Amino acid sequence: MGQHTVEKIGGTSMSDYRSVRDNIIFKPTLANNMYQRIFVVSAYAGITDKLLEHKKTGDAGVFALFAQERKQNNWFPALQDVRNAMLAINHSLFEVGELRHKADAFLNSRLKEAQECLEDLHRLCQHGHFSISEHLATVREMLASLGEAHSAWNTAHLLQRDGVNAVFVDLTGWNSPSHMSLDERILDAFKDIDLSKELPIATGYAHSETGLMSTFDRGYSEMTFSRIAVLTKAHEAVIHKEFHLSSADPRLVGESKAVPIGRTNYDVADQLANLGMEAIHPKAAKGLRQSDISLRVKNTFEPEHTGTLITGDYVSDAPCVEIIAGCRGVFAVELFDQDMAGDIDKFDVDILKVLRQFHAHIIAKDINANTITHYLAINLKTLKRVMRVLHERFADAEITQRKVAIVSAIGSDMKTTGMLAKAVKAIAEQNVNVLAMHQSMRQVDMQFVVDEEDYEKAICSLHKELVEVHNHGRAICLAS
Repeated sequence: MGQHTVEKIGGTSMSDYRSVRDNIIFKPTLANNMYQRIFVVSAYAGITDKLLEHKKTGDAGVFALFAQERKQNNWFPALQDVRNAMLAINHSLFEVGELRHKADAFLNSRLKEAQECLEDLHRLCQHGHFSISEHLATVREMLASLGEAHSAWNTAHLLQRDGVNAVFVDLTGWNSPSHMSLDERILDAFKDIDLSKELPIATGYAHSETGLMSTFDRGYSEMTFSRIAVLTKAHEAVIHKEFHLSSADPRLVGESKAVPIGRTNYDVADQLANLGMEAIHPKAAKGLRQSDISLRVKNTFEPEHTGTLITGDYVSDAPCVEIIAGCRGVFAVELFDQDMAGDIDKFDVDILKVLRQFHAHIIAKDINANTITHYLAINLKTLKRVMRVLHERFADAEITQRKVAIVSAIGSDMKTTGMLAKAVKAIAEQNVNVLAMHQSMRQVDMQFVVDEEDYEKAICSLHKELVEVHNHGRAICLAS
C-alpha cells in the first residue's frame, strides 16, 4: 500500500468551493499533510443532468434530445443552456480578470468542439450508409466528459490561486492521439506526478477504448475513482458527500435520532446501492474490496467527523441493524399466466430480456408457481414502454402495474432469531400494510414493500424499533 489516499468529491459538495477548500483540502483525513492525496471530482450539481438527462425525472438533456430527434433546433438550445449554466458557475467562482478569462476560454473551447462534433455527425448520418445508433454511445461519453473537465480545471486553478500546488489531470482523452484502456490511461496520467508535493485534481470521467458508460452509466466517476485507488495502491479511499452515511434519513426520523453508522462492510454498501443510495457503485466497490482498500464516507460540511469506514471484513460485534433505508416511486410489475406453472424459467428469461432492453433497474423480484413480480426503479416513460412490449410478448398473460415503496433494514450481521418478527410488528403497529416481504439466507437485509403513502411511517417505525437506543450511538443489538 502507498502512503496516499484517493478521494472523490461529489457534485453537491463541488458546488461549494469554499467548503471544499477549507474542509477537505486544508483538513486532510489521515495526516497533517496537504499532499499525498489524489482527488477525483464530479461535475457541478445539475450539470450532468443538463448534458445527458435528469437522473431522477428522466427529463431530456442535450444527449437525450440529440438521440431522439437529432434536429439542431432541438438539441442546440439545450447546449446553449448548459453553456450559460457553466459560465454562470465560472463567474461565481472567479473574479473579473485573467483567471476568469482562462476558465471561460477553456470551457468555450470544449463546448465549441462538442457542438461541431454533433453537427458533423448529424450531417454524416443523413447519408444512407451511416446509422446514428452506432455513434450514440460515443456521443454520450463525449458530452458527459464536459462536466468533469469543467469542474476539475476550475478546482485545480482555484487551488493554485489559493497557494496549493494543484495539478489538473485530464482523463477525458479529449483530442487524444490514441485509444487506451482505462488502466493504461490512468497509469499514463499519473506516472510523472510527485504526490509528495503535487495535488492532482482528476476528472471523474475517464475515456477508455471500451467506454465506461456502457457498463456503469452515471456511476462512471466512481469507477474512475476506484481504479485510480487500486492502480496507485492507495492507503485508503475516501468519498466526500453532503451528508453522513446515517442510520436513516434525518429528514424523516429527525436529526437528533439519526446517527452516522461509523463502521460497516462492502456487503451493506451493495445493498444501499441497490436501493439507489449513492454510497458507491457495486462494481467500483468490488475493486476496492479485492485490493483490501478501505472506503471512508465523510460529510464535507463536518470535516472533524471521521465519517463511516467501510471494509471487507467488518462484522458487527453482535447481530444488529445498522441502517434503515428505502426508495419511493418503485413500480411493481406483475405478470400472471396459468401456463407458467412448470415452465417458469422460460417466462423469467423472456421478461428479463424486455427489462434489459430498457435498462430497467430491478430492486427485487417475487416468483411463485404462476406469477413473477419485478420491483423496478424506472421513470413513468420507461415503464410505459416496458408494459407495451410485455403485453405484446405475453398476449395471454394478466400484466398489472402498481406504484409502491420499498423499505429495508440492513446490517453487516442480522443472523439472530426474532429480528424479522420485531420488524413486522413495528410496521403493523403503525397500521401499515406489508404488500410483500423479502429476506435472503445471507441475512444482511430485510425488504418490505408498502404503499407509497406509508413510506415515511414504515421508515420511522423500523428505525425506532431496530436502531434507536438510549446511548444514541450504536445500532440496537437484538442478541443482547
